Amino acid sequence: MKESQAYIERITRVNRDFQRLDLAVDKSLSSLRAGQALLVRRIDKDYEAEQWDPYLRELWFPVDIHASNILVIEQPARSHFTPGQLLSIIGPVGQPFRFRQKLRSILLIAYHTTPAALLMMLAPLLEREVGITLVLMGTARDYETGHLPGEIEIIQADDDLSWSDMVMTLGWADQVFVAVGPGDELEHLGDIMRVIRRRRNNIPANYVFGVLQRRLPCGVGACHACMLNLRGTQKLQCVDGPAFDLTTLRLN
Repeated sequence: MKESQAYIERITRVNRDFQRLDLAVDKSLSSLRAGQALLVRRIDKDYEAEQWDPYLRELWFPVDIHASNILVIEQPARSHFTPGQLLSIIGPVGQPFRFRQKLRSILLIAYHTTPAALLMMLAPLLEREVGITLVLMGTARDYETGHLPGEIEIIQADDDLSWSDMVMTLGWADQVFVAVGPGDELEHLGDIMRVIRRRRNNIPANYVFGVLQRRLPCGVGACHACMLNLRGTQKLQCVDGPAFDLTTLRLN
């Protein structure tokens, strides 16, 4: 991990609510993998004077890599960015997602958050011919998916977090990754686990993972503000995350 500078090379509107930023970054970030994130601060005195935040940096999950030094970031359309804008970046933060060696199908769930934290895995998994289903729950159902690869199955969950053929979908998936929005993430992950347990008697280890997106004060494990309680141990989101096995994470 190191601090470097990047600049916004291009901005593309992908749907009504979201835009994508092509960031020209230091080549040291070209090996960044799905699950790893960036801590980003805009280098703009006027912006800092108006939008100053004690955390200083935002947690950004890239959604794609276009070239050896171009990372793609998805941001709300209402956020104001301009081509050429400079950014200070610390990264990569966290560990890559850990997939099973023999992965045939995967279930992705976004609950009260956009699926951005999960999207960088799409291209490499499709290259491996892995079947992908994306389930949108809660406010995530408002996310427009027309710009995502057509090979992905998209499901809109009901208000009770269920969907038709749910038992079959859970049985078909070799792994499940659940992204939840910052705030009540442990409560929301508990909701998902209760729903899964009602439809699958046995949940093995390394089957369902919660992907946390809490804002990180330091990103290097120094402040311990992102500490999580697991069975028999404690881990840090910034160092050991963002994905944690939900059969071991204490959700109460």
